[in-house]
Amino acid sequence: MRIVLLGAPGSGKGTQAKMMAEAYRVPQISTGDILRKAVADKTEVGKKVAAMMDAGELVSDRIVIDAVTDQLRSPDSRRGFVLDGFPRTIPQAQELDTRLGWMGRPVQLVLHFLVDNKVLIKRVVNRMSCANCGAIYNKQSSPPKKKGVCDQCGSKKLVSRTDDSEKTMRSRLEAYDRDTAPLISYYRAQHKLRSIPASSSMAHIFDAICDVVDTEIRPMEKKIVVIEEPVKIKIKKADPEEADQATTKKKAAKKTTSKKVTKKAAKKAPVKKAAKKTTAKKVTKKASKRK
Repeated sequence: MRIVLLGAPGSGKGTQAKMMAEAYRVPQISTGDILRKAVADKTEVGKKVAAMMDAGELVSDRIVIDAVTDQLRSPDSRRGFVLDGFPRTIPQAQELDTRLGWMGRPVQLVLHFLVDNKVLIKRVVNRMSCANCGAIYNKQSSPPKKKGVCDQCGSKKLVSRTDDSEKTMRSRLEAYDRDTAPLISYYRAQHKLRSIPASSSMAHIFDAICDVVDTEIRPMEKKIVVIEEPVKIKIKKADPEEADQATTKKKAAKKTTSKKVTKKAAKKAPVKKAAKKTTAKKVTKKASKRK
C-alpha cells in the first residue's frame, strides 16, 4: 500500500500515520524525520541538509525529494509506505510521481483529512508531545491517563511546541491554503483522493481510514484465482405426455396397417374362389362332351 496523507496542520496526520504504520506494517515517512535521520547517519543527503541548516537556509525541494526517494527505496518500504506531510506543493507532487514512476510504484491513495479551522486552532493550542518518544496528546480531547506522564514510555517530559499558538497557527493555515491545498484538485484529477472526516475521536477517524484502505487497496493485493467450471451438457428428459402420444401414434399406425392387409386379403380371396368355380365348370363341360 502506497498512501499519502493530506491535511492542514493539526488535522491529525501524524497520529493517524503512526496508527496506520502499526496496523498495516508499513513505515510512516515524514520529511522531518527523514531529514533528521539523514543528518544523524551522515549520508550524502544528510551532509547537504546539515550544511544548509548551519547556513540558516531552507532545505530545497530537490534535497527533500532526494531524501524521500532514498527512504522509499529502502528494504523497509517494500510492503509500502504512508507519506505524512509530503508532498506540500504541486511541484513536489509532480516530482514524487516521476520518481515513483521510475520505480514502478505509484501512489495508490491520497487521504484528505477534513477539519474546520476553528477545531484545528483549538487542537494545536492544547497540543502536547512527549520529548522522549514523540507521542502526541491534547489537554482537552486526548490527555494522558496520568497527568504529566506519557502513556507510551512513562516519561514526564510532556511539552508544548513554541509555535503552537493561535497567531502562529493562523499564519500556518494561510500558508497551507496557498501552497498545499491545490494538491486536493491535483490528486482528485488522478482519481486517487478520498476524504476522511477528521473532527471526531482518534478511534473513529482511524476506523474511517481503515474502511477506505480495506475497500480501495486491500482487494488489489489479493491474488485472484479463476476456476474454470466444467461445461455442463443438459440432457432433456423425455416428457411422459410426449412418450404416451408417441406410443399411441405407433399403435394407431399398426392398426391402420393391419386393416389395409385385411382388406387386401379380402379382395384377393373372391378372385381365387371365382377362378376355382370357372375351372370346375370347364371340367364338367369336357366330361359331358366325351360321353
